[in-house]
Formats: sequence, C-alpha cells, structure tokens
Amino acid sequence: MEQTAEALLLILEEVLPRLRTIQDHEAGVKSSEKWSKKEILGHLIDSASNNQHKFVRTMQVDDHLDFVGYAQDFWVSAQQYQTASWESLIAFWEAYNRHLAHVIRQTPESALEHTISINGSQAFSLAFIMKDYVEHLKHHLKQILPNSSMFDQYG
Repeated sequence: MEQTAEALLLILEEVLPRLRTIQDHEAGVKSSEKWSKKEILGHLIDSASNNQHKFVRTMQVDDHLDFVGYAQDFWVSAQQYQTASWESLIAFWEAYNRHLAHVIRQTPESALEHTISINGSQAFSLAFIMKDYVEHLKHHLKQILPNSSMFDQYG
C-alpha cells in the first residue's frame, strides 16, 4: 500500500498550489456541475471522513464488515460548504488526506484482504477500497481543476 499512500501525497503536492490560486469567490461559483468548487472539496472532505471509518473498521474485523453508505448531497448541503472559507476547506482537506496516507501506510498487510460491503453491495477488499479512494479523489479534483492531465500519472 506504500504506492497508494505515496500517490496520495504526490497528488497533494501537485494540487495544493493550484487550489490556492483559486479565489474564494471563484470557488463558490456554481457551474454546470451540481456543486461549486467549494462543495466539491467539501464532498472530498466527507469522502475522507467516511473512508477513514471504512479503513479503520475494516482493519479491526477478522474477515468482513458491513458498512452504511452516506447521502452525499445531504452531507454537502447540511454542512454548508458553500459558505465556508475556501482557505479553511483546503487546509482541512490537506490535513485529512495526509492523515489518510499515514493510515494507509500503517495498515497491516494481514488486513488488506479483509472485505467490506457498503449498503449491501458486493464485497470489496480493503486494499481495493484504499486504491479506489485515490481514484475517487482524482475524479473530483479534475472537476475543480479541469483540463489537467497531472492526475494521470498517479496510480
């Protein structure tokens, strides 16, 4: 999982300077997407939070964990990311992801094949969920920073 943790940290190093060039008012503009840049980054904070629980709880079980999903639109709306400061969202998102990279690195090899189902879905290994977290992150960062191929190199 070292490669996954390292990819996450490299993405942060590449993205953070670019996120910081976006002005607060620009980050709050709604586009054709359903969310503004602030709301997308807020969703990524929610994703980090939910995935931290998935990672840790799946590590602690012997074999399989049934986990609940979350209503992402409700979470974004309820937390009013649209009214938050862009700078504070960036700082929180960065800190959370640095912590997740640490958690991924510290995951015991024996736990990587533990499985998790979300809302009754098929079972996925913890290793898959961790790698998929990074893919999900890249997907949404491309919405914030369109026309960027910088995410393609991180797997």
